[in-house]
Amino acid sequence: MTNFTRRTVLRTLAAAPAASLIAMPHIARAAEIELKYGNNLPLSHPLNIRAQEAAERVAKETNGRVEIKIFPNNQLGGDTDMLSQVRNGGITFFTPSALVIATLVPVAAINAVGFAFADYDQVWKAMDGKLGAHVREAISKVNLYAFEKMWDNGFRQMTTSGKAIETAKEMAGLKIRVPVSPLSISMFKALDAAPASLQFSEVYTALQTKVVDAQENPLPIIQVAKLFEVQKSCAISNHIWDGFWFIANGRAWRGLPADIQKIVAGAINDAGVAQRGDIKKLNETVQADLQSKGLAFNKTDPDSFRAKLREAGFYKEWQERFGKDAWSLLEDAVGKLA
Repeated sequence: MTNFTRRTVLRTLAAAPAASLIAMPHIARAAEIELKYGNNLPLSHPLNIRAQEAAERVAKETNGRVEIKIFPNNQLGGDTDMLSQVRNGGITFFTPSALVIATLVPVAAINAVGFAFADYDQVWKAMDGKLGAHVREAISKVNLYAFEKMWDNGFRQMTTSGKAIETAKEMAGLKIRVPVSPLSISMFKALDAAPASLQFSEVYTALQTKVVDAQENPLPIIQVAKLFEVQKSCAISNHIWDGFWFIANGRAWRGLPADIQKIVAGAINDAGVAQRGDIKKLNETVQADLQSKGLAFNKTDPDSFRAKLREAGFYKEWQERFGKDAWSLLEDAVGKLA
């Protein structure tokens, strides 16, 4: 991550060649093309830090012709609002998670199939490869353009106030909060758990009052929401991986000159790859912090979960829902599931 201070900026300016300083006023002039980008994360999140770097690169490489304006932290509304805005052209760019865009493009949720990915190598093999291309094509059919590189939202992990979760048998009867996602609900039911769909704002209180005993989220969210205060153990289950599709309004994107498209796409895709590294490092530091706050961590046996899901017919059901073409592309990257 890049940290800019007044001292480093002044030092950079002092060291800059005179020619570059003369050119700077041209970059500061009013942009010919203004592109609005909305997202639901705080400015301090790696997604926004890297997006800002991409915006600065675009401004520089277009000599100030293009300005990307970033509206973070739900300034333009919630996910549903921003998805609607990017479709109707109110904003140019949006970064919905796969589960959000799946409300429009069902196959986009395929990366969230339970226990599909063993690690990040498999994730990026699939999403940078043929499966990602298949989903991008489906996204294009609803007049949206999806950039080549997906950004990372992280693997989801399970926490509980009771017994540690190590194998699928610990899931039986477990009251666990899940997001309002048909795929998530289906998976936890197949594991014999008792999933409850609650808004995220209700999770802490629901855990505190024992309405539910467990929940699942990426580690940074567990940290920020202070769920360690009402949970005892965390199973590194990696049961679902989710990412952000960086999407654009299709008509707005096609309306950009080819040279501008090339510059913008290059900056956004490169920033996305850098953000992936940021999330990986962030997860490592977050686990150490959560352990220091008393949350116990344990590994799980993913094979036991996959066997249970297979036995319950979960994979077969979702193979039919997503279609054989998409499913075979997933299995090309992760191995046989159904």
